[in-house]
Amino acid sequence: MEQASLEQIYRRDSRRVFATLARLLGNLDLAEDALHEAFIAAAERWPREGVPANPLAWLVSAGRFKAIDQLRRRERFTTWDDELVQRSEPIAADGAEAALPQILEDDPLRLIFTCCHPSLSEEARIALTLREVCGLTTEAIAHACLLTTTTLAQRIVRAKAKIRDARIPYRVPDSEELPARLGSVLRVIYLVFNEGYSASSGDQALRPDLSAEAIRLARLLRELLPEAEVTGLLGLMLLHESRRPARTTAAGDLVPLEEQDRRLWDAKLIAEGCELVQHALRRGRFGPYTLQAAIAAVHAEAPRAQATDWVQIVGLYDALLRLDPSPIVALNRAVAVAMRDGPQAGLELIASLWGHEALANYHLAHAAQADLYRRMGSLKQARAAYEAALQLTEQGAERRYLSRRLAELAAASDVGA
Repeated sequence: MEQASLEQIYRRDSRRVFATLARLLGNLDLAEDALHEAFIAAAERWPREGVPANPLAWLVSAGRFKAIDQLRRRERFTTWDDELVQRSEPIAADGAEAALPQILEDDPLRLIFTCCHPSLSEEARIALTLREVCGLTTEAIAHACLLTTTTLAQRIVRAKAKIRDARIPYRVPDSEELPARLGSVLRVIYLVFNEGYSASSGDQALRPDLSAEAIRLARLLRELLPEAEVTGLLGLMLLHESRRPARTTAAGDLVPLEEQDRRLWDAKLIAEGCELVQHALRRGRFGPYTLQAAIAAVHAEAPRAQATDWVQIVGLYDALLRLDPSPIVALNRAVAVAMRDGPQAGLELIASLWGHEALANYHLAHAAQADLYRRMGSLKQARAAYEAALQLTEQGAERRYLSRRLAELAAASDVGA
């Protein structure tokens, strides 16, 4: 087996293996150690013995045995360690490995519900899920949450300790508990999707593995609880995902929505997404995800950018802003108003939003302002706003896009001179 194949399995499936180990071992830190030990063992044995018929089941078993061995080597068991061994040993002995492929599919959803337990703060739920379910680095999460790495790391450590000390189970809650915990889980699933659809750091703009996993988890959740907002969120993600093939060039550079080749959009995903949106709207009692999905559906149904129904989109943003009066929603509405009424109208709305601290360090707010100045021909103001956006992002593809816009402005200034 080539090393590249094992690396591919690690990138694609390591968090699923981790989720199952976390459930079996009941300890996130122990599961993380077991995961790495399992891949080390695979790197040593698979080249000699060949790849097992079910690599993921092999990794789970190897990791579990490594963890049990680690506990047994300790001079003294804690009560918790002894319980772990007693719970894990029968699984290893009764041939349950054959059932692991099905278990592996569901364990990430169980882990999300554990990470989103109501005893944890919302900030801790988000940070822990992005770290444990998605495998993002502490540095990347800190950047996305606008926190220092040290602060974020401490938040994750405290959350993991609370799960361990409170013996929070690794399971999907029953039907009575599920509705009360749904909002937090939906938010985290969408954050996972967004990290895959538009990565917060690194050189690549897209991480299809994360987006695909978020969609898979949303489908599982909809089977458990087919409420309007679950349906709306799934529709929203499918509609965004339909545009993935057109969002970047072959070189990995970003392509703005209005410049995308819509022939590359996935018609099958658009059809499914629009059907889900209609279903959610008919159900009633929908929320922000369904309205966002309805906005995405309007974009998806426009055959070309110039045919976009901006009147309808602004109306949907008006409704969304009533449900979710956040500065980000207000910013997106301002951009839609600019497309309906002209850039000056949008700039006036954005100017009224700068009092929100969340927008001052949000690179997309500066980029939106820059784009509207560019459309007006106000090149000096556009340049200043693009430079502000560039300073606030560490994402490679976004930095290249903003640098390209600045170069275009410089060239236009030279022509004007």
